[in-house]
Amino acid sequence: MSTAILTGPPVPGSSLEGDLRSLGFDVRVANGPEHTAALIEAVPGTERVAVVDPRFVGHVHALRLALTDPRFPTAAVTGALTAQPAGRAALTGAVRAVSATVPAGAGAVAGDGVVDGVTAELRAQGVSVHHPELGSLVAAVPSDAEERHRTRAAVEAVDDEAVRLRSAVKARDGFFTTFCISPYSRYIARWCARRGLTPNHVTTASLFTALVAAGCAATGTRAGYVAAGLLLLFSFVLDCTDGQLARYSLQYSTLGAWLDATFDRAKEYAYYAGLALGAARGGEDVWALALGAMVLQTCRHVVDFSFNEANHDATANTSPTAALSSKLDSVGWTVWLRRMIVLPIGERWAMIAVLTAVTTPRIVFYALLVGCSLAACYTTAGRVLRSLTRKAHRTDRAAQALADLADSGPAAEAVARATARAARKLPGLAPLAAATVGAALLAATAAFTGFGSVWTLVAALVYTATSGLAVARPLKGALDWLVPPVFRAAEYGTILLLAAHAEVNGALPAAFGLVAAVAYHHYDTVYRIRGGTGAPPHWLVRAIGGHEGRVLAVAALAFLLPAQITLALTVLAVAVAVLVLVESIRFWVSSQAPAVHDEGEPA
Repeated sequence: MSTAILTGPPVPGSSLEGDLRSLGFDVRVANGPEHTAALIEAVPGTERVAVVDPRFVGHVHALRLALTDPRFPTAAVTGALTAQPAGRAALTGAVRAVSATVPAGAGAVAGDGVVDGVTAELRAQGVSVHHPELGSLVAAVPSDAEERHRTRAAVEAVDDEAVRLRSAVKARDGFFTTFCISPYSRYIARWCARRGLTPNHVTTASLFTALVAAGCAATGTRAGYVAAGLLLLFSFVLDCTDGQLARYSLQYSTLGAWLDATFDRAKEYAYYAGLALGAARGGEDVWALALGAMVLQTCRHVVDFSFNEANHDATANTSPTAALSSKLDSVGWTVWLRRMIVLPIGERWAMIAVLTAVTTPRIVFYALLVGCSLAACYTTAGRVLRSLTRKAHRTDRAAQALADLADSGPAAEAVARATARAARKLPGLAPLAAATVGAALLAATAAFTGFGSVWTLVAALVYTATSGLAVARPLKGALDWLVPPVFRAAEYGTILLLAAHAEVNGALPAAFGLVAAVAYHHYDTVYRIRGGTGAPPHWLVRAIGGHEGRVLAVAALAFLLPAQITLALTVLAVAVAVLVLVESIRFWVSSQAPAVHDEGEPA
């Protein structure tokens, strides 16, 4: 249990003690700053401690935001301060420093105002103290009865439950989610909170619902398709609800972050597989379209992630493209139009659900491919223009993030070491040019030389060399953030092309499984980097070959075992999936893993 320490006796008639207990705190009362420090030290070091001014008047949700959010080691509002175990030492030191300024024997009265003094002392010591945005919520420490009366009236004038419900919804979301889901899903989130359900429960229910939807789609019947569409929409409602529940009840967790980040992709790609199975029951083979949709969607995400990481802490002048975007933001309807153009998860899943119910899997995938292609062209073109029209200085951290996203294996690393000195003398666009030339040659060879051709293996060797050259120097150029997406497109596209040309039963479903396993590894890499812990361990990247190693392996298997390509791809997919999943689960359930929550990126 967490402990809240009042720095003096509570004001008569105050509900403060009850409010703190309702938030899960054991309340203790100090009789001055020195006693406050002693009470803090008496609390076990593994527990959260809050220090609260006894004169505090404010909304319960203001206290909840300040004192219970698990994402911040220290946080404060006026009159209330908290520290998790990571911030306990700093808190104790600050209380001791403040108590030293209070005359000896001053007693409980001197406890008035100590909380804000401790907060100021923490900031003076360089401690990062989170101050939540309260908006219309009240958090104050009145100095006399008249001010106390006015503050209580201000509290009563604002319904903190209504504020809490509004703040449970993402500040930035898509049109479909904002207007068709969030108006009622927030109430589902509150219903879940009042019954003790956690975001992880809701996330798991969303996954289960989507898997059932995929199973319905796999029946290949019209009734099955209708049921699949409805269940996919309900799964999305639950997908919105889990994040809203986390924000409503401040139940952020490491495991929840991982589940939320990965289950969305698992749900969507499992549904693609269900549609492909359903089509097969009707005599249509759409596995190539299903795999193409997964490749396109994953590459879109890599473009998003690479651009964001490259510019995360970059310093740059203002771009004309960015200025135009800011001007358009002032015109309300353009904001929603641009959010819809990128086909975020809400619009995308709504389209998939409706088309599943009323058309065929082939039409669903055609619509996906066209829609996602247009969205990819729009977002990528805008980011390229921004990158070319401004001068940016990118940090070593950004370059390392891009290198990690590149996912280079032992072969590319060896080439990079051998060419590092020469690479420094090449023009600024050399990394992207090298990656693009190698990828284009590989794709063209896989597409036009026939399945199992030795030329595809030769092209894979050339691709390995150009991939190493592309990462031979730090990726700090204006368009170097495009290098990881080019690698993803080359690897996934080669697997797709080879499997499509194999004309061997089951080759495309096996390729679908392999790309899904590799894509999981790349998403896992992204979320580790976003959490500040860096890429997966080097041994894992080497064990699964890196992107160029897997391309070489698939090309070699197509050349050496053309008749057994389905079995070969299946074995490779299982091996990659086992290695990646075991290490990922070990990492994300560990106490050291960060809690990362998507608060607005397109998905």
